[in-house]
Amino acid sequence: MTNTHPNLLASDIRVELPEDPAVDAIRAAGKEGFLDVVAKYPESSLVWALLAEACLRDESLASSITAYAYARTGYHRGLDALRRNGWKGSGHVPWEHTPNRGFLRALWTLSVAAGRIGETAEQERCAQFLRDSSETAFEALAR
Repeated sequence: MTNTHPNLLASDIRVELPEDPAVDAIRAAGKEGFLDVVAKYPESSLVWALLAEACLRDESLASSITAYAYARTGYHRGLDALRRNGWKGSGHVPWEHTPNRGFLRALWTLSVAAGRIGETAEQERCAQFLRDSSETAFEALAR
C-alpha cells in the first residue's frame, strides 16, 4: 500500500508540553467548580477536551455540534502551545508525556465530533493527524 500523503510528523523531533496548571485546579475545584477552571484557564486544551468528551456522551445533533466547537477550541489552543514549545509542524507529540494528553484528546474529540456532524474529510484528517502525532494516543483513545 502506498501512502497518498507524506507524514508531516515523520521526524525524530518530540514535543513535550509543560505541565498544565488546569490539572491541579480541576482536582481542587471538583465537578461543581469545573466551569470556573475553564474560565480561569481557557488556554488549556485539556479543559476543552473534557467539555467535548462530556458532550459526546449524548449523541444528539446539538451535543455533537457543541462537542465540535469545544474540541476545535482545544485543538487550536493545543497548536498554539505546541508552537510555543518548539513544534514547527513536524515531530511527535507523545501520549506518554502526560501534559500532551490535553491536545491529543482535543484532536481525537474533534475527529469524533466531525464524524457525527458529517464532516468526513475533517474526521479523517484529524484521525490521521492523531496517528501521526502518537499512534499510542490513537490506540488509547479509539478504545
